[in-house]
Amino acid sequence: MLTADRVIAGAIMALSVYFMWHATVLPIGWNGETGGPGGGAFPFWLSAIMFVCAGGIILRSLREKPSDTEPFFDSDTLRSVVIVTIALVITVALMPWAGAYIALPLFLFWYLKIFGKHGWVVTLAITLGTPVFLFFFFEVTLKILLPKGFTEPYFIPLYARFF
Repeated sequence: MLTADRVIAGAIMALSVYFMWHATVLPIGWNGETGGPGGGAFPFWLSAIMFVCAGGIILRSLREKPSDTEPFFDSDTLRSVVIVTIALVITVALMPWAGAYIALPLFLFWYLKIFGKHGWVVTLAITLGTPVFLFFFFEVTLKILLPKGFTEPYFIPLYARFF
């Protein structure tokens, strides 16, 4: 399992560097004209955090004793990874048509209640709270519009209120 940790963490670090490099095409600091962060700030800094976390995984794996008896992935883990990957691909495919405020809650509901078998309180709190948080954080605070798909007309009253 340590080999898996190192390989995946290394791949995440490489991907983080790639994302940070591409994010620098846009300004990553504070933009005085708009009064907010530059267009590349969130991708750059989130990738930097991802890089540091993956580095922590590699450091932790170097301190542990190797065990040759553990498989790289057991069949249950591989099955779970494949199922969640398929669900994420479906979620991303739904975004242009249904919008982020429908696709993400559907994924969260599936992941928490059906796949994860969590209780109703946790499932509903996260499934309903996440789109509200995303709306206020991205659209109202940062003025970054998320895809809405066919739900766009329902947001017109909210735009009138907040913009």
